[in-house]
Amino acid sequence: MSGTTTTAPGANSSERGQKPGISKAAQTEAIKVSRLASLKSTAITVVNLAAFFTLWELVARAELLNPLFFPQASDIFSAMWTGFADGTIGPQLWHSLSNLLIGLVVSALIGIPVGLLMGASRTADLVLSPYVWAMVSLPRVALIPLLILILGFGNSMQLTIIILSAVFPIMVNCMAGVKTVDPSLIRAGKVLGASRVQLYRKIVLPFTLPFVISGINQGIARGLVGMLIGELLGGSGEGLGFLLNRAGDNFDSATMYAILIILAVMSVGLVQSMNVLERRAAPWRATPRV
Repeated sequence: MSGTTTTAPGANSSERGQKPGISKAAQTEAIKVSRLASLKSTAITVVNLAAFFTLWELVARAELLNPLFFPQASDIFSAMWTGFADGTIGPQLWHSLSNLLIGLVVSALIGIPVGLLMGASRTADLVLSPYVWAMVSLPRVALIPLLILILGFGNSMQLTIIILSAVFPIMVNCMAGVKTVDPSLIRAGKVLGASRVQLYRKIVLPFTLPFVISGINQGIARGLVGMLIGELLGGSGEGLGFLLNRAGDNFDSATMYAILIILAVMSVGLVQSMNVLERRAAPWRATPRV
């Protein structure tokens, strides 16, 4: 026994920059599994889309549907390439994307704190909920004539309709998130002497974060619809909605489908960005894969 030396568990691994209790082989294996899962997801997505558009091309070439309404996939991507090359799509895409991002940021800055306040305060909920639910159920297209009358044809009207479309789903989800916090956690925090600010920072906000992300995802979808409504009916002559309307007037179905694909990529890209943000901000919410 005299010649035996003891070391604290995990000391050697800590000195080598490893987490205590986790071997280097286990960390390496976890990294490999994560990378393989990412590559697998990417491969599945690529194969899935390739098969989809290949089937589209075959059906269109066989003319099973009217070519005027169902163009070939190759014609769609050709129209997309031409639109970017000649400067038709690029500026309009930037106009729409910048408006959507600005509208979403403003909506989040308004919707998140107001929603959290409504969830935490019964008085605020009683005062604000009638107006919030009225605006949630009101069709956005019904507001266009009023907004045109007040703001005219232009960018201000388009931004306003995006904000009005996106802010209320964010608000409602944040309110619901606060109301679903486990009361036992709040009681435990109070017993341990946590202040009101600490309760919000340590319990309420982490618990509500998935609801906030879900609300923003819904806001992205609603904001995209509001953006298109504003561009289609606003008459400003800018944005992807304007290009979509012009392509329809010219019976240019290939360009119409190209713009629809761009809109889908915009929406999916923003939603996936929020999912990545959620995984980084709340890694404990990750769903295990079977």
